[in-house]
Amino acid sequence: MTNEPSINVDHDEAGANIEHGDHDNAYSGLLVNDAHWAFGTDFEDPLAGVDTTVPSGVDSHELAVYCQMLGDDALIFSQRISEWCSKAPDLEEDIALANIALDLLGQSRLLLARTAAADPSLVPQLPEGSPVPDEDRLAFFREDLAFRNVRLAEVPNGDFAEAVAKILIYSTWRLAIFERLQSSRDTVLSAIAVKGVKEMSYHRDFAGRWVLTLARGTEESKTRLLTALDGLWPLWDELFETHPVEASVAAAGIGVDPAEVADEAGVILDQVFAAAGIDRPERGALAGVRGQKGRDGLHTEALSKMLADMQVVARQYPEGQW
Repeated sequence: MTNEPSINVDHDEAGANIEHGDHDNAYSGLLVNDAHWAFGTDFEDPLAGVDTTVPSGVDSHELAVYCQMLGDDALIFSQRISEWCSKAPDLEEDIALANIALDLLGQSRLLLARTAAADPSLVPQLPEGSPVPDEDRLAFFREDLAFRNVRLAEVPNGDFAEAVAKILIYSTWRLAIFERLQSSRDTVLSAIAVKGVKEMSYHRDFAGRWVLTLARGTEESKTRLLTALDGLWPLWDELFETHPVEASVAAAGIGVDPAEVADEAGVILDQVFAAAGIDRPERGALAGVRGQKGRDGLHTEALSKMLADMQVVARQYPEGQW
């Protein structure tokens, strides 16, 4: 005898039995003695079947760090946007923000998996036999100084006006980079960029429409929008500062030098601002620490607090199974 049912029985409206195989039962998988790591959502290798060979002439460590930078941007910003779940002004915006967060989380998973494939030495070590996949080790078991995201991604949430302003700035910058990244010599990065361009085109349009709505709405909505943009603007320049790793992978035909998209991204934002009837903020750039910023692992205090919440359960149960 087995404790696992092979047939599940329901009844139709007339009371007749309807037999189903286990594959139709959403709960049957819970009866299988097949342990998974507790914190993932899809337990297959996200790059399964993909050629992860590092292109000739490319430093594998630099490729890995570059993917880590892009992956960290998406992971941290996804976490911030996901904090809006159940808190948006109405259900439609709540779902839209959740979908944006999921898009970014998917990008992060692929990019961090590429990081691990290119240079396994960057992946945190866990107890032997731990079921945690590499991309989740990178997400949950690094300290804040090991993260390479731009500081805009980690800014704590304010009101809804700040959320849409932040998404507009981030997606305008990120989309310009991914459009160029589609021609990367690394087939994995190229494929990620092709998918990402479609996603972030929606993100930018969603935020742009809301910026126009708030700017043309009430005095209160316009004031909140202008306050949000003014507070975020000191982080704009950092998005286009070229880290040595970015310069190196760009020269190798793998990555994109962010400085090359500064004018393009600026034009897009100016077009949105003009349509909204508002001016570009004039705040100066936020300084780093001894010249170091997010790409160097120097962050605001907000990142440490976010990671404490995001990582606490995984760190408590590094071999957690369900």
